[in-house]
Amino acid sequence: MRNDLFLDKNEPVPIDRVDGKAKVTGTATYSAEYKVQNMAYGVLVGSTIAKGRIRTIDIKAAEKAPGVLAVITYENAAKLPGYQAGKDPAKPQATGQPLRIFYDNEIFYYDQPIALVIADTFERVLSAARLVKAQYEKVAHETDLETNLEKAKRPTGPRFEDYKRGESDAYKSAAVKIEQQYYHPIEVHNPMEPGSIIATWESDDKLTVYTKTQGVESTQRSIGDAFKMPPENITVNAEHVGGAFGMALRTWPYEIAAVIGAKKIKRPLKLVLHREQMFTNVGHRPETIQKIGLGATADGKLVGLLHEATAETSAYEEFTEATVNISRFLYACPNVTTRYKLVHLNICTPIWMRGPGEATGSFALESAMDELAHELKLDPLDFRIRNHADSDPEKNLPWSSKFVKECYQLGADRIGWKDRKLAPRSRPEGDWLVGYGMGTGAFGAFRSAATIKAELAPDGKLILQCSVNDMGPGTATMMTTVAAKEMGLPVNKIKVEMGNTTLPPGPTQGGSTVTSSVGAAVYDTCVALKEQIAVLASKEGSPFHTAEVHVIKPEDIEFSESGISLKKDSGVKVSYADLLKQNGLASLELTKESKGSQQPYSMYSFSVHFVKLRVHPATGRIKIDHVVSCADAGTIVSQKTAESQMMGGAVGGLGMALMEDMVVDHRFGRPINNNFADYHVPVNADIPAVDVLFVNKKDPFTNPMGSKGLGEIALVGVAPAVANAVFNATGKRIRSLPITLDKLIET
Repeated sequence: MRNDLFLDKNEPVPIDRVDGKAKVTGTATYSAEYKVQNMAYGVLVGSTIAKGRIRTIDIKAAEKAPGVLAVITYENAAKLPGYQAGKDPAKPQATGQPLRIFYDNEIFYYDQPIALVIADTFERVLSAARLVKAQYEKVAHETDLETNLEKAKRPTGPRFEDYKRGESDAYKSAAVKIEQQYYHPIEVHNPMEPGSIIATWESDDKLTVYTKTQGVESTQRSIGDAFKMPPENITVNAEHVGGAFGMALRTWPYEIAAVIGAKKIKRPLKLVLHREQMFTNVGHRPETIQKIGLGATADGKLVGLLHEATAETSAYEEFTEATVNISRFLYACPNVTTRYKLVHLNICTPIWMRGPGEATGSFALESAMDELAHELKLDPLDFRIRNHADSDPEKNLPWSSKFVKECYQLGADRIGWKDRKLAPRSRPEGDWLVGYGMGTGAFGAFRSAATIKAELAPDGKLILQCSVNDMGPGTATMMTTVAAKEMGLPVNKIKVEMGNTTLPPGPTQGGSTVTSSVGAAVYDTCVALKEQIAVLASKEGSPFHTAEVHVIKPEDIEFSESGISLKKDSGVKVSYADLLKQNGLASLELTKESKGSQQPYSMYSFSVHFVKLRVHPATGRIKIDHVVSCADAGTIVSQKTAESQMMGGAVGGLGMALMEDMVVDHRFGRPINNNFADYHVPVNADIPAVDVLFVNKKDPFTNPMGSKGLGEIALVGVAPAVANAVFNATGKRIRSLPITLDKLIET
């Protein structure tokens, strides 16, 4: 639903996505769709065990199959220099290094690639891949987190040491306390576009790839590290990404395999993962078990908080995320302890998923806050307001901005929170039980360096270039919006070129940093461009240069589509074409890097999510009636795309709460629902009215626009809002996601 209530009415009407037409008409080109001459096709063959060694691998039949160009295994693969450097041969796959594909015969997880079959057509390679046969020396595997908790260890490095503020276990002596365990299952990203790559060696030391990545420069570095090539010899293209949710935040073994294969056959190679491989080879949100201890005074002031999390990681890497960190600062509490541990299991390395650890951690924290409010006989919203942190208690710094209380009020009014009953199971409507729940979210408001190249043509057309790409949030639209506002140009006069390592460097698409980073760079570049235009307008011969006025400043000028005019006298004007011609310029170009500065403030984005739902006690069915998501994300740069981001986060959060769970058969260490028929995700019929509200107040310190990241907080806090609403409706507290029918059926 559109909501313009909190927009400045003097702002221009929000623009449509600048890439929208290309995407809906199919003219946007994704990684696997590029046309390359003489292309071959590859398919990966995966292991059928979860741990052990390849004893023998028979590729003869596959090699003899029609159209087959090569079959690559650990026995014949090129030895990559990046895999050899500094490694102990007695420990072929040392902990801490990404999986080295085709390096040796070790198997670390089910469906680990053991062979790459390459043929001249896709149909032929599919057939040939079935002919690869392997025999294994099996070793007992471990894929069950719960039965391996005694093996949990703190991750390497000082930042993972236990956090302590005040007194440990102070919650235990509080007047009112709770202590509970919460479970989050494996959740899989499952974007529409699968992992895909086209690799082409232009020469022995020059490579071009089209690949699904959220950061072309990070992929460039990863490939360069593996092949020991200078980055400038590797061109990475990824302008359009068909969804990712985090799975494309790293370079996966399948991409290295494709580059190896293309070099071996000396022709371009395309490799696209099939859907089952998307469940096993490109990470997931890790299974996590959390313990929360929470105590408060009788009047509802927090006394102590303990948050412990144990998560899974692969046998060969330490994957970490900020699961417990949100508990350190979200509420005012004098005594806080957090602990974070990992268990190495026979799985593919997990990877950040939208909302990363904050989403997982908020399920435990916000569920516990609801539980303690119930014990205190307090309204959960009132309980949170009583414990609002007016400054960051972890960093002991003031917030750069924080309008969570405004979010509470806006969301409560829109959802009808006044109709919520304090006692659960107090709102029956026919055969249904009605419940209301809420959850608070937070995520760091980060900003990184970004560079923009701008070119202003005589006809007023502005081209903006940056290597950043767009996996869906509307980055090009954001860049266009910022530039249009600063330069006084219509949207159709601005063109964004992006997603290629030949362009000026930009950040990886993730962590809610792009608008703050790239948007700031666009802003700074436009400011610099206007300064250059003012310099040209000040030169002798310009209509702006008079006997009285020699120096024109940007603030003296009105910028428009056709050119510039003097604010004090609109009759004094010049077109861009004439201004450039007078100065002997074909166009006006400049490149500017923008960096964030260290500020003595704690910078976070915040969200509050409200859910109204119904539960049918006889069947356990949950029907979501209404979702209200309110964001404190600073200035909203692009209204339409921001609304879309928040709605998408709500959908993801509903999936997390009610459906998503990759089930592993621990006897074999393999997933049993690695398909869209059995792994359930929300569809349109599952999604109710979603109201999106923005406080839309500028943050003075994050960036020139005053914006803060939005993508992650759109999801953080949604799942606990659902769980809390289920409790309010039924009186049943579900601490293990997803909340499925069997957990609610009343017999």
